[in-house]
Amino acid sequence: MRPIPVLMYHHVTPHRGDTVTVTPEVFAGQMRYLAEAGYRTLTLAELVDHVRGVRVVRDRAVAVTFDDGWLDNYRYAYPVLEKYRIKAAIFIVTGRTGAASAAGCGRAGDLPRHGEAKRLIEEGHAERVVLDWDTVRAMERGGLVEFHSHTVSHRKCAELPHGDLVREIVESKRIMEQELGRPCPYFCWPYGSFSDTGIAVAREAGYEAIFTTIHGVAEVGSDPLRIKRIVVKDDVAWFKGRMRLYTNPLLARLYLGVKKQ
Repeated sequence: MRPIPVLMYHHVTPHRGDTVTVTPEVFAGQMRYLAEAGYRTLTLAELVDHVRGVRVVRDRAVAVTFDDGWLDNYRYAYPVLEKYRIKAAIFIVTGRTGAASAAGCGRAGDLPRHGEAKRLIEEGHAERVVLDWDTVRAMERGGLVEFHSHTVSHRKCAELPHGDLVREIVESKRIMEQELGRPCPYFCWPYGSFSDTGIAVAREAGYEAIFTTIHGVAEVGSDPLRIKRIVVKDDVAWFKGRMRLYTNPLLARLYLGVKKQ
C-alpha cells in the first residue's frame, strides 16, 4: 500500500525568503501538479481511517494542511484550492480568531511577512493577519476546507504547566465546536512541541488524531496520535520529486530511513 504524504504549509504570500512561506505562483504550480497527476486529496477523516486500517486508500493520495490560520490562506491559497478542487485542513489558534472584520473579508492592504505578522499579533492586531470566524465558516461551507484546533494561544505545549496545557488543549476544542457547530476531532501542536502528557490530555479531551511536525508519511498502522508531516518548500520541481518519492512504498521507506540515520 502506498504511504500518504501529509503536506504542511503556513503562509502563501508573495514574500520570499523564509521557511514558512510559499509564493502564490509556486503554490498554484504545486496544486496544479496534484490535480493533473491524478492525486486524490483526502479529508482528515479519510486520512485517519486509512491510518487505522478502517478504510484503506489504495489510490495515490495526499493530505494538505495549513498551520495557524493566516489570512493569506484565504486571500491566496483558497482560490487555488477551489480552482483545482483540492481538499485541505487548516489548524487555527482560537484565541486569535475574532469577529468579522474588513481584514477577514480579504480586502485589507498587502499582507505582511511572517515576522511582521507575529509582531502585529503581539501588539493586539491579530485581526489584520488571521482569519475571522465568519470567513472560517464561509470556507467550510464551500466543502473543500475543514478547520481544526491549534490551541488557544499558540504556545509550546511541552513547556507549559499542567493547568495551562489542559486549557490550551481543552478550551480550543470547546471554542471550535461552539463556533462551528460540529465536533472538532483533530488537533495540531504549535511548533511541533509536545509530550506524552500532552498526548494523554488531548486523548482525554476527545481528540481522535493529532498532527505533529515530525518528518515522515502516514501509513496503515502508524500512530494516529502522532501523525507525521512533510514541510513544503517554495519550489515546484522539488515538490513534484518529493510527491513521487513519498508515494512510492519502497523509495519512501528507504529515503526516510536514511534521513533518520
